[in-house]
Amino acid sequence: MTMMRAAGLLLAVFLWIAPAAAQEATWPHTITGPQGSVTVFQPQAISWPDQRVLTARAAVSVAAAGAAAPILGTIEVTGDTSVDPAARTVTVSGLKLISAKFPSLDPAQAEQLSAKIAAALPNLPPKLVALDTVLLSLKEAPPAPKNVALNNNPPVIFHSIAPASLVVFDGEPVMAPVGGTGLSYAVNTNWDVLHAAGGAWYLLNNGAWMAAPDYKGPYAPAPALPPAFKAIPADPNFADIRKNIPGRTLPPGQVPKVFVSTKPAEIIVTSGPPIFGAIAGTSLQYVKNANADLFLDTGSGRFYYLVSGRWFSAPGLDGPFVFATPDLPADFAHIPPDSAMGHVLVSVPGTPQANAAVQEASIPKTGTLKRDAAKLDVAYAGAPDFKPIPGTSLTYAVNTTSSVIGADGRYYAAYQGAWFVAPSPTGPWVLAESVPPAIYEIPPSSPLYNVTYLQVVSATPAAVTYSYTAGYVMGFVTAGVLAYGTGYYYPPVIVPGRVPGYLPYPYSYAGGVYYNPATGGWARGGAVYGPYGGAAKAGAYYNPNTGTYARGGAVYGPNGGAGAWSAYNPTTGTYAHGSAAWGPDGGTAHASFDNPRYGVSGSTTQNANPYARWGSSTVSTPTKTVDTASASNARGAAGAFSSSTGAQGAAVHGNNGNNAAVVKGQGGDVYAGADGNVYKHTDDGWSKYDNGSWNQVQKPANTTATQANRTQPTQRPTTAPARQTMNQGNYNQLEQDRQARYQGAQNFNRGAAAPREGAYRGGGGFRR
Repeated sequence: MTMMRAAGLLLAVFLWIAPAAAQEATWPHTITGPQGSVTVFQPQAISWPDQRVLTARAAVSVAAAGAAAPILGTIEVTGDTSVDPAARTVTVSGLKLISAKFPSLDPAQAEQLSAKIAAALPNLPPKLVALDTVLLSLKEAPPAPKNVALNNNPPVIFHSIAPASLVVFDGEPVMAPVGGTGLSYAVNTNWDVLHAAGGAWYLLNNGAWMAAPDYKGPYAPAPALPPAFKAIPADPNFADIRKNIPGRTLPPGQVPKVFVSTKPAEIIVTSGPPIFGAIAGTSLQYVKNANADLFLDTGSGRFYYLVSGRWFSAPGLDGPFVFATPDLPADFAHIPPDSAMGHVLVSVPGTPQANAAVQEASIPKTGTLKRDAAKLDVAYAGAPDFKPIPGTSLTYAVNTTSSVIGADGRYYAAYQGAWFVAPSPTGPWVLAESVPPAIYEIPPSSPLYNVTYLQVVSATPAAVTYSYTAGYVMGFVTAGVLAYGTGYYYPPVIVPGRVPGYLPYPYSYAGGVYYNPATGGWARGGAVYGPYGGAAKAGAYYNPNTGTYARGGAVYGPNGGAGAWSAYNPTTGTYAHGSAAWGPDGGTAHASFDNPRYGVSGSTTQNANPYARWGSSTVSTPTKTVDTASASNARGAAGAFSSSTGAQGAAVHGNNGNNAAVVKGQGGDVYAGADGNVYKHTDDGWSKYDNGSWNQVQKPANTTATQANRTQPTQRPTTAPARQTMNQGNYNQLEQDRQARYQGAQNFNRGAAAPREGAYRGGGGFRR
């Protein structure tokens, strides 16, 4: 095939204008015509500074009709990008050629072909690439985030080898009366806890009642409920309590030990003594019968526990625990991504998974709101009460669920990803075109710290554009990883009265929070499986307008079950909480500990897209308009979307089983090497394209067992001698790109199974 025929074919693909294919997220792209075909394989990201201009390389194949073999080469390009966080895609446009390499052509032919490509690239329609694949491919370490003084001290951590429940009160119990009964109920816990005046405390546990002389315990099965329980009002606030009167009887062996804490806490439950599973190629073992990500380093004998994106270590499960993320044993980075515990790599500093999460945390989510459609009303429990924000000249309102800040005689409120301003604490509120710089000096020790991640971008007479990064929805970078919450405990505000006002702040702990790479958000799973499976969700929040609580109702599985999680949602001003935390009961457990969290329905709306809540307001990004629909309740909001890119709900599907970034195509899994050669990967390892044929190459002799070469699919032993040994740098780059494609596709397709605008799936870690 002549060079000019190859140039013609390449020019055809770059000038190809097909609207449907322009937004197709399936790779490779192959164009076939009378002269032959051109295949462009999935780009491999090199750098993405500020998430604006992407530098990438891609392999291309030109097969002329009747030719014995195609011409393969690589191109390196830059392009402007726009991120669609909802669809988890990156749109690349305005491509420019940096270099092109076609090893089978002589220099003059290659130069002429490069000129043709450079001239054609600007005409290429925008193309989609899976966001996760881009992030995992990046070769550069993420930019250093601003120095944030988070609190990484461990929470209270309980441990039990038998069925156990964790009851967390947000401070001392805050009790509200159950009218006409003499009973009161605790409003600042994720459980149904009632107190009989002058008598016992009662705890509804998985459909059974337990009693104790004090709220702290000790709890035992209740012999009988007081007659006052029959007088509990028949209204939705107490529906779950009423349907469990007198409650089920707990058989021997299923009576849990009840742990009680008055501040955020976690619980590690094992089904009997720990049972360990080996992690190949490392000195690590994971605890197979635990409700948590729990490891033993056999070298040091220390346990490592992951929660809220932070690692804590102890010589034994009874503690004492210390913050351990910066000091993890090196073998944590060698955990195979395709292993049962590969999901923890997102919290291991320096791994591509951790770097991807840190990179994503800095990507702004942008929304444009119409001035005449975005409205805000702020309710206070009594007269507005403002307190100083230490270290600043600002004040903040403590008796409201809204984030209201006083500055220089004006008032600013951060709500649903937008800033509002008013001349008084009660309004009238309008969209703010700017906010005082002092707001961005609020320290992490303040419960309003998250608003420092919300910015005003621009304003027109008709609309105002805002953006936020992960900190606004409680994701913060510390010790090289993305963690949930600041780690500080913010005591709630209690407003005295016959029905006391309980106004909580965000929890960093309580319920097992895990990062979900399929959504880029956080999910609360915790010890969600009990002897009968299932997960519980319930909502409770204080309404300052009425001085009452909306309690919601616990939702159990067919035979009970429980899920412990508790969180204030700063973007919705509501309080979410669950019901219980159970460990397995040996053989009676209906949930396998090979998969203790995946698919659990307990979740948090902390990371729901705030812009999906504006209803009739138009929410848009610089490159597309997103029409949103939402629903809200006591726990916050869930929404759906469709965008001008054609993405609906969450997924972009291709044909032939190739969804999102699934990349197996013509000639196998094909990549552009940094050396200008084209490589493909099969179960037998790597091969390089040389003058019309694929020749197997050997990996570097001294390659360490790093996470880069522990990727899916598992390589089979090489059966034929390799002609060449790969350069170490080239090998590492190709392995990282291969893992990025695989894991990016996995994340995309997992996320496609659930709505991306709203509650994220529980668990967050994928234990397969």
